[in-house]
Amino acid sequence: MISVAEAVSRLCEDSGVRVAAETCGLKDCAGRVLAADIVAGINVPPADNSAMDGYALRREDWQGPDHILEISQRIIAGTPPEPLQAGTVARIFTGAEIPLGADVVIMQEHCADDGHGVRIEKIRPAGGNIRPRGQDIERGAVVLRAGQRLRPQDIGLVASLGFAKIDVWQRLKVALVSTGSELVEPGEQIQPGQIYNSNHYMLDALLSKWGFEVVDFGITLDDPQMLSEVMLQASQQADAIVTTGGVSVGEEDHVKAVVESLGRLDLWRVAIKPGKPFAFGDVQGTPFLGLPGNPVSALVTILVIARPFLFNCQGIEHHDIVPLRQTALFSQKSCGREVYLRVRSGVDGVEAFPQQSSGALYSTCWGDGMVVQHSDQDISHGDVVDVIPFVLFN
Repeated sequence: MISVAEAVSRLCEDSGVRVAAETCGLKDCAGRVLAADIVAGINVPPADNSAMDGYALRREDWQGPDHILEISQRIIAGTPPEPLQAGTVARIFTGAEIPLGADVVIMQEHCADDGHGVRIEKIRPAGGNIRPRGQDIERGAVVLRAGQRLRPQDIGLVASLGFAKIDVWQRLKVALVSTGSELVEPGEQIQPGQIYNSNHYMLDALLSKWGFEVVDFGITLDDPQMLSEVMLQASQQADAIVTTGGVSVGEEDHVKAVVESLGRLDLWRVAIKPGKPFAFGDVQGTPFLGLPGNPVSALVTILVIARPFLFNCQGIEHHDIVPLRQTALFSQKSCGREVYLRVRSGVDGVEAFPQQSSGALYSTCWGDGMVVQHSDQDISHGDVVDVIPFVLFN
């Protein structure tokens, strides 16, 4: 077995973007990955503007709180101002452009307006209440880097620069294959010896959440010929293949042998718990990631091992996860493998789910993250441990 770190390194060392770029309108860019840097072509704001409702003036024209200054113009947002006449003020509103000659804005609460002139109770330093041109973004600045997955605020930022369309990577197509003659689709009548196909729906939801396009191959029976046909189809229709089940050492575990017959197997068995039988290779040049069949094993391995590789294939940069440090409210002996314990955070620390079986899927819903127990680490109650909240895998 190889370590988790080595497995992730080996998967990612030769990986790269496996999709082409395309141009999309902003409304279709949520969750997509930038294929090119976004460079500001304008200043934001484009001109000096008022930070509040008040009066714009030349600071040197203020002669004291009893001095009345004539109001020479009224400026609202979206209306270009006239140059400020000497010795006057401009009534101005939030977001409106500062007139040429003015160097300060006084908020209306500090002014007395009789309709013809205004008395200013106290003056502010030059530049007061003025948002200068380019304060938010300067023209020529790189505001978003290629490889970034676009959040709503990122799309808003792009819109503020006037871009209607941007270049993003096409969605990575991931073929999802569930293997196992015992599997039944939810909604069907279950028979003795059968189980519902939970892995497929869990992984479909996760891959879709990551922004990938899932190519659904449903359930494949434990039959080498049928599995070979499905895997060949998957290699032709997708950019990567993810399977669940069939990668262990049982007589009916055929995935490993089928992959070796159609391509190559580069990695098999990782020192991780749960999830040891994880496999990686390719089918006719299409990357293959074989997840174990137990549901917690499948979830842990796709989050910890497969995710960095798939993100690289999609063009996503900077996907390292930094664990949080919290107090363990449990004890756990080491087992020689890197263990991912399902835990729930509280005020005093994290408690572990009592059943850590690889089949106990409820533990992942009860909990909100996983403690990473290193291969040589014994955990005692009160120790500070590494915790990865599930939300960090988004």
